[in-house]
Amino acid sequence: MGTIESRPNLVVAISSRALFDLDESHQVFQRQGVDAYYEYQIQHEEDVLEPGVAFSLVRKLLNLNDLFQGRIKVEVVLLSRNSADTGLRVFNSIEHHGLDITRAAFTSGRSPFEYASVLNAHLFLSADSDDVARALKSGVAAATITPAQPGDALDQPMNKKADQLRIAFDGDAVLFSDEAERIYRQQGLEAFEASEKAAAKRPLEAGPFRCFLEVLHKLQSLAPEGTAPIRTALVTARGAPAHERVIRTLRTWGIRIDEALFLGGMDKSAFLKAFQADIFFDDQTHHVESAAQFVPAGHVPHGVANKG
Repeated sequence: MGTIESRPNLVVAISSRALFDLDESHQVFQRQGVDAYYEYQIQHEEDVLEPGVAFSLVRKLLNLNDLFQGRIKVEVVLLSRNSADTGLRVFNSIEHHGLDITRAAFTSGRSPFEYASVLNAHLFLSADSDDVARALKSGVAAATITPAQPGDALDQPMNKKADQLRIAFDGDAVLFSDEAERIYRQQGLEAFEASEKAAAKRPLEAGPFRCFLEVLHKLQSLAPEGTAPIRTALVTARGAPAHERVIRTLRTWGIRIDEALFLGGMDKSAFLKAFQADIFFDDQTHHVESAAQFVPAGHVPHGVANKG
């Protein structure tokens, strides 16, 4: 083996069910068990898998390596509960689609979430909510990707900005802590707005996706002048007067976000469609389900909204 490579600028770990459409084989596993699934995958290992919900995101992430012309390195690593045998179909599909993914962990049914931390991953995307919750607890930004359904985001027209990576974030419990959300749920909107106005100059604590946003911001700063290979957006239910604390928090962190939508409780889905997000992260399932009609969306099971 050669020398150990320097750590990439951005590492994204992704499950096979988030990258490819594995619904059919997953149904075999659920209905007939692991042995039938094993046989099914081997019998179909030369059949190319169709793209899954996160496929376009992964392609755009990998394309950043060419767009930045060697100034950065983005690595996507496959983490899968498949065995090496059943995972051969996944690697064949990766090769067919021309994805530059060379590293993978196949765990034969065991949760692979630990490897996201070992890989220093900035983001972990999976269709398994338990794996995502455990990754979040270990300090890795993570989200549950729901498999695509007919008529959803994958059937929408391709993003007109074919090479531009567009990522949208909710604020509370995603980029920021859930401290403000707790007040809203316990005391109501009026108390929330009063509290945020009083604390406008005190930065919010970081949420699980702060570091991921920070890495995106650093990559943006390396882009050639006049180009914008990455575009970020904050899409939040907050409105005035709760906007100021958010703006000052981002300023304190030294992070620029390209678009900030303070919707004052309006539904987010139409705005995400207009932004043409490659993915949207939110801590509340109803926002994720609404957004997923138009764009790929990931549920972040963090904060008070996800307490049993």
